[in-house]
Amino acid sequence: MDELHTAVSGRAATAPRAPRRVVVGVAGSIAAYKAPFVIRLLRRAGHEVKVVATESALRFIGAPALAAVSGQTVSTGVFDDPAAVEHVAVAEWAELVLVAPASADLLARVRAGRADDLLTATILATEAPVVLAPAMHTQMWLNPATRDNVSVLRGRGLTVIEPDSGPLTGKDSGVGRMPEPEQIVSRALAVLRQPEHGDHDAVASTEVTGSLEGRHVVVSAGGTREPIDPVRYLGNRSSGRQGCALATAAVEQGARVTLVQAHVASDLLDALPPSVSVVSASTAREMLHAVREAARDADAVIMSAAVADYRPVTVAATKIKKHPPSAPGHPGEPSTSIQLTSNPDILAGLVKDPPRAGQIVVGFAAETGDDDGDVLFHGAAKARRKGAHLLAVNAVGEDLGFGDVPNAIVVLDAQGAEVARGQGSKLEVARLLIRLTADLMSGS
Repeated sequence: MDELHTAVSGRAATAPRAPRRVVVGVAGSIAAYKAPFVIRLLRRAGHEVKVVATESALRFIGAPALAAVSGQTVSTGVFDDPAAVEHVAVAEWAELVLVAPASADLLARVRAGRADDLLTATILATEAPVVLAPAMHTQMWLNPATRDNVSVLRGRGLTVIEPDSGPLTGKDSGVGRMPEPEQIVSRALAVLRQPEHGDHDAVASTEVTGSLEGRHVVVSAGGTREPIDPVRYLGNRSSGRQGCALATAAVEQGARVTLVQAHVASDLLDALPPSVSVVSASTAREMLHAVREAARDADAVIMSAAVADYRPVTVAATKIKKHPPSAPGHPGEPSTSIQLTSNPDILAGLVKDPPRAGQIVVGFAAETGDDDGDVLFHGAAKARRKGAHLLAVNAVGEDLGFGDVPNAIVVLDAQGAEVARGQGSKLEVARLLIRLTADLMSGS
């Protein structure tokens, strides 16, 4: 599932994919707290979800929470309703079985063909594709027993997603961390589009095609901060998730990737493919320098960072104090003015003066509607003003665009004409945009 809803003008078109019946298995791991996010993403995409949890999983997360996000009663045991032969009924109902998290114990029991709880019995009985998202301590993941279990399961046709590297329980950090929910959902639903699972109409696959092999792609991510004084700054709500997803999607297609990041959380950076080169910047002017330096030999630059339009004219050397009213008898707090000046327009500068001839430039426009026009109206005006090869326009707000939420974009060309639409997780949107960028580089 590279896009939940995608239309590509002049290239391809697809209708929304039919809803699927997905069994989400939850095994006993501290990462079980992420299961509701996986379920939420599936249901937002229109899929029907039934949760099957192990008894140990319910020690980490309660059945009521899983039932609330799935909209169905959580099943746990083979003997909950013996007359219904539930493991067979659930196995036949499922079009996809996704276990997230899959503990080391669960992997071992599935490899052995055990059926001593409803989850393992369902996996053993189903003819649907099975996807496992492991989560465990580094030493457990690297243990030869676990590695052998994973190898055997993959040999039998089950999909085992590689775990991420990053913080684990306690002070530990390393490989074994369960991937982010949007990555898990994307990988799992992609399995359904493989030919053996009957979806021959998919626009594109998540498999590595090497379409960017030998290419260098620079991606910016995060939000710049403009200091007011040593304590305060002007900033924005960008998390950098979309930029990190773009870097991941470009690596999937064989590109060499440089990520210029501003204030992106360390766990997001730790989850990047190891081949991604990360350069840090803080302010808009620092990002300008870092992007142009990185782009000297780049084939494409994708500006997904939220760059501050303005900065204070002067930065106070000491913390600005909140003073009491200057005269008695004048209640209320005094007002303070901060004079602002424009920051350089990095995107427009890349278009007007590219660091490398023939470079593809892609921008993002986070917009809100107003009395003058809607999001697309303002996006089209910006596309014509900036002149980038592609501009991804998305609506933003309290619960839109920023952070760990799905994204929706309309991609415009330099004249403001619509090229494509994409909706889904950050990674799914990223894959669409990377494919469009690769098309431009190849001249198709």
